[in-house]
Amino acid sequence: MTTSTASNSLTPAEVFKEQRAAIIKKFGRKEKDTGSPEVQIALLTHRINSLSTHFDQHKKDYHSKRGLLQMVGDRKALLKYLAHQDEKRYKDLIKELGIRK
Repeated sequence: MTTSTASNSLTPAEVFKEQRAAIIKKFGRKEKDTGSPEVQIALLTHRINSLSTHFDQHKKDYHSKRGLLQMVGDRKALLKYLAHQDEKRYKDLIKELGIRK
């Protein structure tokens, strides 16, 4: 395996870190907000979508599938919480993330 010396070559972990920061900035209610339901739901949605594409290639990865189901359950609980707290924020979020409800 050859390594490139290009300065824009990022490892997958660095790419994930940048994507995570972008999601937090977009959905956060204030700077460095990682605890609000919107941010947590957006991060879970990103991870769920990336795992869904993983399963196209790795159909028998049952251990990761269990983790995916746990993430879907966590996201569902957070969505339910947000719907009870603030209906408008809930509707805006599912529209922006493209979640079926």
